Amino acid sequence: MTGTSTRVSSPTLDEVAVLAGVSRATVSRVVNDSPRVSPEAREAVRAAVAALSYVPNRMARSLVTRRTDTIALVLSEPDARIFSDPFFASIVRGLNGALASTDINLVLLTARDEREQEKAGRFVRQGHVDGVILMSLHSHDVLPAQLIAAGMPLVLCGRPLDDRPVAWVDADNAGGARLATEHLLAGGRRTVATISGPRDMVAGLDRLAGYRDALADAGHAADPRLVVEGDFTEGGGARAMEELLVRAPELDAVFVASDPMAVGALRVLRAAGRDVPGDVAVVGFDDAPVALRSDPPLTTVTQPLEEMTQVMIELLLAQVDRTTDDVQTRVCPTRLVRRASA
Repeated sequence: MTGTSTRVSSPTLDEVAVLAGVSRATVSRVVNDSPRVSPEAREAVRAAVAALSYVPNRMARSLVTRRTDTIALVLSEPDARIFSDPFFASIVRGLNGALASTDINLVLLTARDEREQEKAGRFVRQGHVDGVILMSLHSHDVLPAQLIAAGMPLVLCGRPLDDRPVAWVDADNAGGARLATEHLLAGGRRTVATISGPRDMVAGLDRLAGYRDALADAGHAADPRLVVEGDFTEGGGARAMEELLVRAPELDAVFVASDPMAVGALRVLRAAGRDVPGDVAVVGFDDAPVALRSDPPLTTVTQPLEEMTQVMIELLLAQVDRTTDDVQTRVCPTRLVRRASA
């Protein structure tokens, strides 16, 4: 049995030019959004592009525009946490949504240690992306300084730990923690503990500061027994809760700096025979999907992730398009969501 096959080739720039009745250079200018084209020629080229289903060659276009139409989200966390913590999934979903009406693609890079950060930094500086969003930064991370020095358009998801001149967007972590702690105090709780986030992350530090400020305003003396550092994971929350019960068995409330940690804390309290909220009230932070499914459903602090991701994209594209030289920052408000755990 014999036969022939015909390969259907993609339409070319020259074919678009012939159909539109213009030069190849005019088609190139229209495809690359150059203003140096008459409205009549632009309309003719667009009609020819649609008729031929022409798709511009991205590599050729990038040589003209020096743009890749790609931005990178770089996460400084282990893969296991990135793909298990719903907070990261919400950020990725929000960024994709903010880019949905554009031709810009999002790539995800993980950089768990200094070697991987160096690798990610080389990839970015070699021109593979137009800009970077850095997320989940720790105090020892080297990428921010590298990218700032290279002049790369950059936005941090989270306030930087120092005063470096860089654009950033963050939730009001301190204000949210204050709301959570004030809610526990208003419910008559007298011994309010906290499972904090990591002390090398700004979210951990700010949420701890909000907790302490609320206690101080209510006239409660600081008690180091009531503060145990966690790592934003369910297992870390369970370990911290076990330590708190040893240190301060009389505690009657806990503000937990993330919902996964709060779920771990609830598990330990249940195993210890402590009723929630009868014996111990618990408030988390993030309003992750797990907060609604926990037993009991978790009172928590919600972050405006849709607003935050939209603003991150806006600030980054303003740098990429060179429409601003200002270093812009934004703090987005948080609010308390009341459920059965407190």
